[in-house]
Amino acid sequence: MALSQNFRGIAAILVATGSFVANDTCMKLALEDAPPFQVLLMRGIAAILWCLPVIYGLGLIRELPKAFNPWVLLRSLSELVAILCFITALARMPIADVTALGQISPFVVLLGMWLFFGEKVGGLRLALVGVGITGALMVAQPGGVASSPFAIFGFLTAVGAAFRDILSRKVPARTPALAVTFSTLLIVMLGALAMSLLFEAQVEPTWRHAGLMFIAGFFLMCGHSFVFMAYRMSPARVVAPFNYAFMIWAVLSGLIVFNQVPNGLAIAGMALIMAAGLAVVILEGRTRQGAVAPVEL
Repeated sequence: MALSQNFRGIAAILVATGSFVANDTCMKLALEDAPPFQVLLMRGIAAILWCLPVIYGLGLIRELPKAFNPWVLLRSLSELVAILCFITALARMPIADVTALGQISPFVVLLGMWLFFGEKVGGLRLALVGVGITGALMVAQPGGVASSPFAIFGFLTAVGAAFRDILSRKVPARTPALAVTFSTLLIVMLGALAMSLLFEAQVEPTWRHAGLMFIAGFFLMCGHSFVFMAYRMSPARVVAPFNYAFMIWAVLSGLIVFNQVPNGLAIAGMALIMAAGLAVVILEGRTRQGAVAPVEL
């Protein structure tokens, strides 16, 4: 039974990562003839239109005020920073490269917990952080022919996501996942509205934009739902390594939809990020097992 549940959890996280990349793919297609913050605003409207019926159907309307808990709002603001940086990079970089840079956020979390909260990290984990960041630099290739000045927004995406994950620990335990999701969608939508009005020339939305954002909103909801199910069905140490399927899905999207193939150095960098991330997950799992192991008397 446990093995079956683990397989279900792994399947759910694979569907979740694929759904998130499908959402990103729709957004990148819309970015061909619409400015990035306006695309993010349209996606936010579509996602909320998907989210509210789900919340109502599950009888969670009374839980919505929890979406405005101060810690939930701070978490949502961190997500806003991450997504604004991500959409800026996505408009001008291959989807696989942007996704790979965002995947260094677990390493930034480790550094943040060490620097700001004094948690013990250890030399091996710090070395793995260095390997992961080296991989990210290989993807970004600063100063190289394939480099983009917008790669810095990929790094800032990881920083914003890391602060989001750190702040998640402060969210009250009884806060429903959909309340947190609604808070994130609302704050990101309002932030995108402000940025679009301040810095962009608006374009008239087309039926193509509406269709892409409708699909993107659906996949965004699927991604959040399947992530939640994955971590409910299986232990984190089983599910977490498969988060790196993000990069595989993103490479496939770039190849099939956009005819973009990462160069050899970028592929090597992605492999380093995945290897270092998996090593951190395995190390964390062993540490927790050791912490709860019975003591022989």
